[in-house]
Amino acid sequence: MKFRGHETFFIRKGWLSKGLRKVRDCPDVFISRDVNPMDALGIGANMVKSLRYWLQAVGLTEEPTAGRREQAITELGRIVLEHDPYIEELGTLWLLHYRLATNERIATAWYYFFNDFGLTEFARDDFFVKTKNLLRIQGEEVSDRSIEDDYNCIINTYVPRIKSNPVKVQPESNIDCPFGELGLVDIVNKRTKKYKKSAPKKDTLHPLILLAVILDQASDADDRIRISDIQNNPMNAGRVFNLDIITLLSLLYKIEHLGYLKVVRTAGLDVVELKNTMSFYDCVREYYRSINNE
Repeated sequence: MKFRGHETFFIRKGWLSKGLRKVRDCPDVFISRDVNPMDALGIGANMVKSLRYWLQAVGLTEEPTAGRREQAITELGRIVLEHDPYIEELGTLWLLHYRLATNERIATAWYYFFNDFGLTEFARDDFFVKTKNLLRIQGEEVSDRSIEDDYNCIINTYVPRIKSNPVKVQPESNIDCPFGELGLVDIVNKRTKKYKKSAPKKDTLHPLILLAVILDQASDADDRIRISDIQNNPMNAGRVFNLDIITLLSLLYKIEHLGYLKVVRTAGLDVVELKNTMSFYDCVREYYRSINNE
């Protein structure tokens, strides 16, 4: 469990792609004694710590828990480097968001926000109280400041500054987080700082990205999965992508049209039947092949 690993910096545009390429070329870029990491990455000392954290939190890199803590690129990171090295595709952002929202170990607040925090409309105090209660049940102590900083970082991750503070946004600014493009959090009331979770806008979530998550959350023995599990189980697509049942069914029928599963809704039995043995990574690669063909 980890809070405030981001040093209060949310992900900036260009950070992840730059960091991923630097780790590819120099796995010890964050700990090197020969090259100053700030010079290599072109950012300040605290931002270096933040980027090191974010690369792991979104599943692009990993570090050993003991010994020399060089970064290694994950399988997802290698696929992204091959097909979308500048992280420009919406599908890549959805995949990284999925890894972030299910990373309870080092992105605990993000995990709570998408999997355990049930309110659709909320303010800071709502999240703070819910998180403190969850931590109390688990016998964990985390400072109030850390929880508040994580909440602020979550809002800055998913709410573009053009919405929250348009007067201060310059056209050439790269301070926004790219995850704001996903539209998962919106503003209800600026004055009271109230927000809401939002379902993805039409055609922004590719069916193959949804399928990848379903496959990732299915056990090896699952060839029939309840639609209610996809929508409601922690870490599954409905929770991490804020999917209402109408949006979820629409996407499932698109996957059915592609031939990867069958939607069965008869006699009160709402399930999907998987038609292949693809893995999460097979599905991710198929997504990139499909958009290249388009």
